[in-house]
Amino acid sequence: MNCFEIENNTFFQSYMLNYQTKQITMQNIHFPVTFNFKVSTIANDFTATDSSGKTIAYVRQKMFKLKEDISVYNDDTKSRLEYQIKADKWLDFSTAYAFFNREGKEFGKVVRKGWKSLWKAHYEIIDQHQKQQYVINEQNPWVKVLDSLIGEIPILNFFTGYLFNPTYIVKNNEGKEIVKLTKSKSFLGKTFEVSKVGELDNDDDDRIMLSLMMFVLLERRRG
Repeated sequence: MNCFEIENNTFFQSYMLNYQTKQITMQNIHFPVTFNFKVSTIANDFTATDSSGKTIAYVRQKMFKLKEDISVYNDDTKSRLEYQIKADKWLDFSTAYAFFNREGKEFGKVVRKGWKSLWKAHYEIIDQHQKQQYVINEQNPWVKVLDSLIGEIPILNFFTGYLFNPTYIVKNNEGKEIVKLTKSKSFLGKTFEVSKVGELDNDDDDRIMLSLMMFVLLERRRG
């Protein structure tokens, strides 16, 4: 191998290393993470920032789609698309939301169990092998009941976002709490906080965070 080939090979390896590193945008997350919705836009979108204030993702839901189609960018400049979330049916669940990386490869999904979610929110996080890894459950289902009742009363329904702020828990298959998602008090329901409460496998960071991102897009109108 001549000097030119060695130099080119070194450049290629360096480029691929940088490329692969840039793809891993949600590994080793510094908790808590804040989801802040942009209520001034017609799109259903929000920015995710970590404890240092650094933006780790900008999430945007395409409007007027028959099926949910979510784009997750590196930041709000939308300079680089990192992930996509697309809705589909899966087994006996009402709807599944599959995760795709930049190469278009599916690496997991979050699914909503329709009949279980009638009483309280119930979602399940599925890995790349189609196996359940985690569940997302509402901590206090009575919040949903009260929110629904008062939400039907004129004028008072404006205050539900300030009065009722549900908390959701991510648990592993052993029932151990891993992550907590809490809605902050807000008239417009625009801010959520994600906190780590247990041991989190770094390989699952992306799946859990994307699951919660999809979750708040579906559930934020409550409270």
